[in-house]
Amino acid sequence: METTDNVKSEIEVRRDKMNEIRSSGGLPYAERFERTHKLSDISTLDNDIEGVRIAGRVLLMRSFGKLAFLHLSNHDGKAQISFQKNVVGDDEYEKFRKFVDIGDFIGVEGKIFTTKTGEKTVSVTSWEFLSKALRPLPEKFHGLADTEQCLRKRYLDLLSSPETMERFKKRTLLIKTIRNYLDNEDFFEIDTPVLINKASGALATPFATHHNALDIDIFLRIAPETYLKRAIAGGFERVYEFARCFRNEGMDPSHLPDFTMLEYYCAYWNYEDNMNFTERLLKHAIKTVTGSDTITYAGTEISFAGEWPRVSFRELILKDCGIDIDALKTRDELVAEITKKNITLDAPMDLKKCGRGTVIDLLYKKVSRPKILNPTFLVKHPVDISPLARRNDTDTNTVDRFQLVVNGWEVVNAYSELVDPVDQAERFEQQLNARSGGDTEAMEVDYDFLTCMEYGMPPMSGWGMGIDRLIALLTDAPSLREVVLFPLMRPE
Repeated sequence: METTDNVKSEIEVRRDKMNEIRSSGGLPYAERFERTHKLSDISTLDNDIEGVRIAGRVLLMRSFGKLAFLHLSNHDGKAQISFQKNVVGDDEYEKFRKFVDIGDFIGVEGKIFTTKTGEKTVSVTSWEFLSKALRPLPEKFHGLADTEQCLRKRYLDLLSSPETMERFKKRTLLIKTIRNYLDNEDFFEIDTPVLINKASGALATPFATHHNALDIDIFLRIAPETYLKRAIAGGFERVYEFARCFRNEGMDPSHLPDFTMLEYYCAYWNYEDNMNFTERLLKHAIKTVTGSDTITYAGTEISFAGEWPRVSFRELILKDCGIDIDALKTRDELVAEITKKNITLDAPMDLKKCGRGTVIDLLYKKVSRPKILNPTFLVKHPVDISPLARRNDTDTNTVDRFQLVVNGWEVVNAYSELVDPVDQAERFEQQLNARSGGDTEAMEVDYDFLTCMEYGMPPMSGWGMGIDRLIALLTDAPSLREVVLFPLMRPE
């Protein structure tokens, strides 16, 4: 915390400067500044170009009597400027020396030259004070050492850490790349509600709130799925949304209670069409953002090259722990076998209150998912854990679904969508029974969605991907909070 006498005195000194600027007829906080170039342009300009106008935050200042060099900085990079007393004039030079501190914003106009060390520089001929920083930047300004303070004061982390700035620039590039790819494939970007009557679209615990004007209890959405499908029923054939989603669950390096998810749906595709498209889309996005098809995460190399393998859910669990989920038809049989093999599941509740599907999912997350490194498609999920996916035509105990898992993280979840309203109603009923038995992650019955289905939906396949997880992998971030600009934190 900034409570030392030193820091307090510097804050007071800066306030005094602000007041003196005002009292002398100046403006410590300007209205605007007209620029001719970005900071990153300066290194590309020829010497002797005049009238160059740039602006930024002062992050470095070296003074040599009648000469001073400063670095101006922003998201675009940095540029060097020089104040020379014999160029800018005595009065302006002294005003600069008196009022400008590290952290202030200034705008300058000048002429390009190259220093003896080969650095392109703007020789200032005139300047304007744009904004006075009343607090000093972190001592030594080599970045915040405290990870928690980096999250709480992300603005300082961005200023002091080029790696942090680059991470968030890559996040924007990833979203832009995916959006352009989908747009070029004739997808429509649409918006769906955040406040909803039924928390459907995924197996998760919702955030609940109350709508005062309507006097009804509502939820923050856990997924946009059922509304995107409504759009398909209404006549759109390809839709997508970058959706902020909310799940009232635990936090760990790969989970946040509020996160950004991309979902899309395409009429007349099945899950295999979707898998093929997913591989093409993500290979393109990853190559665009990183420049390679291989990344390094936490010191481990992950390759996105070649054809991504496809492994069945049953085979994976059988290989990893010797349990054949197809042979265990009830929850109690499954729990007994798990107990017999001394496997302890990370369950949020008593296993006897979970549905069979939830137990299967917990088992997979315990014994199989952490072992998956390179991108792998997991297919043939049990119907118990897929209440919105289409049953397989030949094996009715499984659904036409895939998950893309990378480095033990589920990156994509996708189905051949269930469009049979009778089958959907039965599965909602099963979810309701599991919920009444204590499974808080089971879905409620969404009658409005069932009504929509009864009006008819085309065959389709859909997809959900955590943007935060993918960008964390691509930028070697140790947790999802590192790729969210302003993550939720417990108050200090």
